[in-house]
Amino acid sequence: MSKQTTSSTGLKTSTLWLMAAACGLCAGANYFNQPLIHSIQNYFMVSSAQAQLTVTFAQVSYALGLLLLVPLGDLLRKQRFIPLLMTLAAIGLLISGFAQNIYMLWFGTAITGLFTIAAQVLIPLSAALVEPRKTGAVIGFLMSGLFIGILLATSLAGLLSNLFAWNTVYLLSAVILLLLTACLIPRLPHTPTIRLNYFAMFGSMLDLIKSEKRLIIRAGVGAFAFASMSCIFSTMALLLSQEPFMLTDFYIGLVGLTGVVGAVFAQYAGKLADRGYGRLLTVSGMSILIIGWITMYFSQWYLIAFLIGFTIVNLSISMLHITNMNIIYQLRDDAKSRLNSIYMTLYFIGAASGSALGIFAWNHGGWMMTCATGLTLALFSSAFATIDLLQYRKTLTDSGK
Repeated sequence: MSKQTTSSTGLKTSTLWLMAAACGLCAGANYFNQPLIHSIQNYFMVSSAQAQLTVTFAQVSYALGLLLLVPLGDLLRKQRFIPLLMTLAAIGLLISGFAQNIYMLWFGTAITGLFTIAAQVLIPLSAALVEPRKTGAVIGFLMSGLFIGILLATSLAGLLSNLFAWNTVYLLSAVILLLLTACLIPRLPHTPTIRLNYFAMFGSMLDLIKSEKRLIIRAGVGAFAFASMSCIFSTMALLLSQEPFMLTDFYIGLVGLTGVVGAVFAQYAGKLADRGYGRLLTVSGMSILIIGWITMYFSQWYLIAFLIGFTIVNLSISMLHITNMNIIYQLRDDAKSRLNSIYMTLYFIGAASGSALGIFAWNHGGWMMTCATGLTLALFSSAFATIDLLQYRKTLTDSGK
């Protein structure tokens, strides 16, 4: 990318960096509570189940935001809509940081989760502002910021909690998010909107599901792949905190940072997708995901196996997700936010289902069943990828290319 712009539309590199930082902070804000559950339980003197509900509120509210708010990116002026979302998310973080009881924390968490979907409006905006041949590179860059934000969130939350207090990360991130909002407001370009009322918008989304078959197939690739990844997220602390590892929460968070490799690679995956290597990225991503789960099986005895397997699985998720987004954003230029809403809602359903399946597998068969579950989900993702590749090849053959 040049030092001045990323495309002929005038999207400056400095603006792109701010957008990537905003994506990372918005995405990471929903993961702050995960390493803080024990501290939250002790601070508010509530049961473990009540403290764990904080995670549930974050997940459910984010899912609602994906479904109900992200499509508005096609209807409203994004230069106003995005700052509004970020400001409301910061307010949610402040409510959480100043919470005097568990109910106030739940409310703040729900507000934060609902409006941190700003990242999912920023990404299709960036795709609309650049030439088609640069779509993957820009998406990959922003997704790198988003992935890194998620990976850093738990580690920073745990570190700041140990150094200061459990709510420090909420207050600090709220201030940073407001500063990012102030910096972005004069930089966000004016974009066209479509004439459609809110309820008709959902009808148009159903039409997209019916007409754009590739959207659903690629969503299947992403949803099952991320469900596979979520099996690790939901059980890694259980595995690494027991013998023979006996790692503390802070060190478990550091172990998770090995996933940064995949996050950084996202921008390179986007550039490869722009050059026409989408099929290669899909095949490579599926192959690496399966290899990663085979490696993860040995992590019950060897920490190095977990580090390698976790890195490989994260790498595969980056490759597949960036390729998916590069494909779906090119399906309809006038419906990028709605396409993103459909894709990300299914993607998030996959993540939540994978987490639940991972916990169920751990409770009924330990790490061996967890690995079998993760591998099975990876194979389902491969099946969707195979269907897509075969149909795409048939389309090229029919068109004579």
